[in-house]
This record gives sequence, structure tokens and C-alpha cells, in this order.
Amino acid sequence: MGRYLIRRLLQFIPVFFGATFLIFVMVWAIPGDPIRALAGDRFLPEQVRQELRDRYHLDDPLPVQYGKYMGGVFQGDFGDDFRGRPVTDLLAQRLPITVRLALLAFGFEVVLGIVAGILAGVRRGGFMDNLVLVSTLVVIAIPIFVLGFLAQLVMGVKFGWFPVSGVQRGLYSYLLPAMVLGSVSLAYIARLTRTSLIENLRADYVRTATAKGLSRRRVVGIHTFRNSMIPVVTFLAIDLGSLMGGAIITETIFNIPGLGRAVFEGVQRQEGTVVVGIVTFLVVVYMVANLLVDVLYAVLDPRIRYE
Repeated sequence: MGRYLIRRLLQFIPVFFGATFLIFVMVWAIPGDPIRALAGDRFLPEQVRQELRDRYHLDDPLPVQYGKYMGGVFQGDFGDDFRGRPVTDLLAQRLPITVRLALLAFGFEVVLGIVAGILAGVRRGGFMDNLVLVSTLVVIAIPIFVLGFLAQLVMGVKFGWFPVSGVQRGLYSYLLPAMVLGSVSLAYIARLTRTSLIENLRADYVRTATAKGLSRRRVVGIHTFRNSMIPVVTFLAIDLGSLMGGAIITETIFNIPGLGRAVFEGVQRQEGTVVVGIVTFLVVVYMVANLLVDVLYAVLDPRIRYE
């Protein structure tokens, strides 16, 4: 296991540099002059304009800009926005908000998605199975921004069950956006759990356990469930990073000042440093989540060993 972890950590190096370089190139390749966008309709002297371009290395070739930026990242400096505020301060302020939203959405999709998938899998062809298949297909087919506005209108405005904007009411303000954010992933988890469970229920070891006289609950809950969770855990690891970064639409709809909203505002203002800094942080989240999943494989399935 130790050597395997070392190999995986070494693989992080090219993945990290490759992903961050592509992100850096795509963000800074957006047409337009960010300094002119910063000034808006106000007159900005050419000397001030050039000082700002020199300060943010905008006249350097992209590989040189990337090298200077990564040199700062390894020293804990993610750069400054065009107002002179460090991106690390922005991360410290907005990260807890996005983490609360993402964890609530994650818990929502894990609990309901796995339970729905199990109920559908053990009752294949029944009412619950058909209900899960149809309802999840509907959720997947509807775009997330449509789900967000519908949830706002019905559950927030019409019935008044949840706040529809901001985080002024504490954790309660996160419930509705968390349900919207996790709804599509919940549908995928339910369908994936159902498919994996049905496949494992046909396996030889399940028939052997049943022939030995084990109860249906024990066969499904202990033997089949653990093996069925391997593809689900793989999806959850990827999805955790997606929830952190995919909150852009949800945070914008519900006016939540998290990382997703910061990325949206950074793109609007052409503040590449803010966008790259936040997305670089999310790349690290993705890599760590995938490493944890590989370790969990051996816990879920005793047949898996890393030598």
C-alpha cells in the first residue's frame, strides 16, 4: 500500500501541471483587454494602464506568465485580483460557504440516491423500481438552471418553505440550493446503485450465501451491498469535486457568495487570476478525492490489494 501511494502521489505531478496549464491558457485566451474592462467607461491614462499590465505580467508570453504564476502558487501566493486583494483571502472568505453547500448536497444525494437504488434493485420490475427509473430520468433530462428556478418558484415563493436568496438564515438557507445542486447526481447514484446491485445479486457468491440459509437482508445488506458500492464510490469521488466547482449556476441562482459565484464574477470582469486560482484549488480537491477512493476500494472489497 505504501509504494502504491507513493506512485499515485508521483502521478499527481504531471496531472497537476498539465491541468493547471490548460486552465491557465484557456482563461487568459479569452478575447478582450482585462485592464480596459476594469476601467469601464472611465478614462485610464496610458501610463497607469501599462503599470497594471506590467504588474499582472499581461504582456509576457503565456508560458512565462504561467511560470511566474506557479512560482507564486508554490509559495502560497495565488496572486491578486485587479483591486489588489489576494486571491487567498477570497478563498478563505468564500470556501466555507461552498463547502457547506457542497457537503449538504453530497449528503442529500448519497443518502437518498443509495436508498432509492437499493429499493429499486431488490424490487426489480416492481412499482418502486419503475418509480425510481422514471423520476431519475426526468431529473436528468431537466437542465440544472431550470430545476433551480422551478425550486425557487414553487418551494420558495409559492409555498414559502425555504429562503430563495442569500445565506442570512444560516444553514437553513443552504437546504434548497443543496437539493438543487445534488439532484442530478442523486439520479445518477440511484441508477448506478440499482444496476450494480442487480448485477451482484446474480453472482455465484450470492447464490452460495442464500443456499447456506442466510437471510435475504444479510445477503443484500452485508455481502452484496459492499461490492455494489465500488462503482458508486468512484462516481462520488469525482462528484465531490464537481459539486465544489459545479456550484457556479446554483450559487448564482440563489445569490450565494461562494466559490462558484466568485468564478462567475471573475469571468465577467476578466480577472484571470481569480478564476485560475480557484480552479487550481479545485484541481487539488479532485486529485485528493480520487486518491481516497482508491484506498476505499480495498476497504469495500477484501479481494482488492495494492502491492
